[in-house]
Amino acid sequence: QVQLMESGGGSVEAGGSARLSCVNSGRTYSSYCMGWFRQVPGKEREGVASIDSDGRVHYIDSVKGRFTISQDNGKKTLYLQMNSLKPEDTAMYYCAAGAPGRGHHLRRVDFGYWGQGTQVTVSS
Repeated sequence: QVQLMESGGGSVEAGGSARLSCVNSGRTYSSYCMGWFRQVPGKEREGVASIDSDGRVHYIDSVKGRFTISQDNGKKTLYLQMNSLKPEDTAMYYCAAGAPGRGHHLRRVDFGYWGQGTQVTVSS
């Protein structure tokens, strides 16, 4: 079973940077797609970035050029480097794991394992 836990959230000023980490303390499936989602109260959970088992990455337009998703070689830790943060990036960020071949859609329904989330707050 995949068990995910995020860390690295906190309060950041606009224009600053933050790095989120997600550790899988359970079983690792090398073929799984990994992703980062975010959610603000009253809104749907939004896919931010994903990385396929072959290393291909996908981003939503609003974070392209600012966020970078990566994974360690053992695929036990997932990262999200966030630069040039904006107040609209404020959200609870979730790490997720999903079956291969579907993660590039960045749809919540394609990811079956979730962490508990870490809050990122960007102040102007």
